[in-house]
Amino acid sequence: MAADAAAGRSRQQLLARIQDRSAIIGVIGLGYVGLPLAVEFAKAGFHVIGYDVSERVTALLMRGESHIQDVPASEIAALVREGLFEATTDEARLSETDAISIAVPTPLSKTRDPDMSYVIAAAEAATRQVRRGTLVVLESTTYPGTTREVLLPALTGRGYTVGEDIFVAFSPERVDPGNPVYHTKNTPKVVGGVTPACLELATALYATCIDQMVPVSSPEAAELVKLLENTFRSVNIAMVNEMAIVCDKLGVNVWEVIDAAATKPFGFMKFTPGPGIGGHCIPLDPHYLAWKMRTLNYKTRFIDLASEINSQMPAYVVEKVAHALNAERKAVNGSRILVLGVAYKRDIDDVRESPALDVIRLLEEQGATVSFHDPYITSVREDGHVRKGAALTSETLAKTDAVVIVTDHRSVDYQMVMDHAPLIVDSRNVTADLVRTKARVVTLSAARGSETDS
Repeated sequence: MAADAAAGRSRQQLLARIQDRSAIIGVIGLGYVGLPLAVEFAKAGFHVIGYDVSERVTALLMRGESHIQDVPASEIAALVREGLFEATTDEARLSETDAISIAVPTPLSKTRDPDMSYVIAAAEAATRQVRRGTLVVLESTTYPGTTREVLLPALTGRGYTVGEDIFVAFSPERVDPGNPVYHTKNTPKVVGGVTPACLELATALYATCIDQMVPVSSPEAAELVKLLENTFRSVNIAMVNEMAIVCDKLGVNVWEVIDAAATKPFGFMKFTPGPGIGGHCIPLDPHYLAWKMRTLNYKTRFIDLASEINSQMPAYVVEKVAHALNAERKAVNGSRILVLGVAYKRDIDDVRESPALDVIRLLEEQGATVSFHDPYITSVREDGHVRKGAALTSETLAKTDAVVIVTDHRSVDYQMVMDHAPLIVDSRNVTADLVRTKARVVTLSAARGSETDS
């Protein structure tokens, strides 16, 4: 009875501190997920301690600057000035917190197996510093079972009982960099607790700064939600990418087909083809599920096939470039090619897993001299080599043998590209409605005899 009473007090005390904003919130990892989350907690009135291993990042934030495009420096500066947010590399500061959210990367190894080193390191850091009565929530995208199999044993190894004197949950991040409508606050938040008390506290915490909560029955359900979301996107993108190839072989414009199909008011969701997929989620997350199912002797055929199709699209774009140059009696070898856009999607400054990097590499392997322009990215570091971006001018365009549009940033003057580039390979269909000039435009697929591919 005494233990039950103590547990009740621990839960009620934390709930009260959450409700009156006296709880101190820790966020491990101050990247694309952790920093926006830390900002929302601080804006809700909590004192937030952000922990990151990077001295460069923490120093930048404490100067009131931001390294994340979606988080304005003015917000960081105001929160630091008001004493609501601080960033540190001192792990011991986590001992001051009442709740900790873990938002660290979950990459894949070269064999496409989960690299859990960041999650394990964060779990160990939390375990070393956590106090009785603390809530720990994992946000990093990972395979179903991680919360219970990796995070929970680390915390309970100190003698704590989950749901009584330590509380553990999983809540998948749903960050969409560059999205002008949906941000951390107005994106519904899924959460699954190890016990009902864990779910209650995690829901109460996130509800203070996020508009809509979506509680589910377990951490495994919450973990699988994120994997389903991104596997759905990966499979559908692969389908339209394959449809682009099908349309090309049939001499049909794939964008015309997609736009017409999208007029159906039910039973169809519009996806568009492109040069491949990038970012930290869609190219990686489905492989976490595939890996988990391999341990259970099940082959995820849709996931594997979608990955195969999507990963081949940069090579398909390069093949398009080669055919287009060949029609001009030129070879890829020796040609001057400008890649337009290297971010993995429009209007952001993130090159993680960007298909543009594969397009550049494949073109260079065939002997092309490749430069790039991206309004959001001035240089790209890859394998220790720094590549500087080129200015987008009429003179630059006129000196190229081909321009390859890989990322369709809205701020680019595509009409200028049309007016001055001799040859354009447009993998995003952004030139479709522009005024036609002497430039020859090749798309992923176009109707036979159309003026865009003749």
